[in-house]
Amino acid sequence: MTRKPQPATPAPLQKLRCAVYTRKSSEEGLEMEFNSLEAQRDACEAYVSSQRAEGWLLVPDRYDDGGFSGGTLDRPALKRLLADIETGKIDIVVVYKIDRLSRSLMDFSRLVEVFDQHKVTFVSVTQSFNTTTSMGRLTLNILLSFAQFEREVIGERIRDKFAASRKRGMWMGGWAPLGYEVKDRKLIVNDKDANLVRSIFDRFLKVGSATTLAQQLVAENIRNKYGKLIDKGMLYKMLNNPVYVGVALHKGVSYAGEHSGIIDRKIWDKVQSKFQENPRKRAAGTRAQTPALLKGIIFGPTGVAMSPTHTRKNGRLYRYYLSQNVLKQGAGDCPVARVPAAEVEKIVIDQVRLLLLSPEIIVQTWRDARKSIKGLTESDVRDSLLAFGPLWNELFPAEQSRIIELLVERVDVRTDRVDIKLRIAGVTSLIGELARDSVTQQDAA
Repeated sequence: MTRKPQPATPAPLQKLRCAVYTRKSSEEGLEMEFNSLEAQRDACEAYVSSQRAEGWLLVPDRYDDGGFSGGTLDRPALKRLLADIETGKIDIVVVYKIDRLSRSLMDFSRLVEVFDQHKVTFVSVTQSFNTTTSMGRLTLNILLSFAQFEREVIGERIRDKFAASRKRGMWMGGWAPLGYEVKDRKLIVNDKDANLVRSIFDRFLKVGSATTLAQQLVAENIRNKYGKLIDKGMLYKMLNNPVYVGVALHKGVSYAGEHSGIIDRKIWDKVQSKFQENPRKRAAGTRAQTPALLKGIIFGPTGVAMSPTHTRKNGRLYRYYLSQNVLKQGAGDCPVARVPAAEVEKIVIDQVRLLLLSPEIIVQTWRDARKSIKGLTESDVRDSLLAFGPLWNELFPAEQSRIIELLVERVDVRTDRVDIKLRIAGVTSLIGELARDSVTQQDAA
């Protein structure tokens, strides 16, 4: 017996949850029993009912914004609607007209992006706008094209305004450079920070190397007003920032700024000319100006002198003090074959500064110096040595080397420490130089 084929069971209809959104700009008439919001809702609910065969179902929540402009997205009901969309509670958004959702094409494009991300369909009842149809998608693309056009026009307007403002030398926002504060949308000089900037420019001209200067600034824990160390990257930006000479720069063109410059134009030009030099030549010049501070006065654990040397690796120069035993006989049993030059020099400089301020050295120096400097008091010696600390950073490398040679008789590198022996006569000589400088400055004043 042949059985008749049974008809296939139709797949269950997918349920689509529909949310009706209504909006009215003014609050006028909202107190009426049947107002504009109710009229919009009735039309939308009737449309949802007509699509029941397609599986459309109305969600119970109401999304009504009464008294809110369509030019903004800051609307309570709209925010609730977007939140429910993001949590997957809604499949279709139904409005009476497109402008009920938004009057701004840019805002509308943002809303559509949210809808697309969560696979939510948008339907306008009175305008036959439905993104589930090809015509609806075409209309959407047209609207989005206008939104893109509007964004580009606004962008051009902003860029033109920015350019016009820069031509007038106005500050257009952002982080204020070190040395300035922003007040009433204008750059105002901060005297304390401005002095730091000036000292950095002066030090760069003396050192001749941004790398070396950056290392010194980091070692001295010099920071900008935001608390960040002034490293090499920040230093390069600072030394090349035309704001410091009172210039406003826009797309490579300089305009006179509204703000006051804090760097003299001659100093600025010298710094820029330094950067125009060949980097290798500038680095070589810097090394030539930076003699080995401890040459002739540094000795290893065995009492044998250590000589300055250097090596290059991956384009970087590394300086060392190498034991003469290693140079003549090989490493062998030498307890300390070599030491990094920068590290041991820093140790010596720091220790010299501390020793110069010790009571014993101050008293001993005063007793020796008062023989040649009449009227010199112990307090004068102490004040002069205190002033020497900040002065050190302003000296040229060759002058630093001369003073170390003047003050330090011998540096002995041990396996666990570095011993330093000062020249009291050298300290006395330094006191004399500082005293003469002080008198010269007073006479000039």
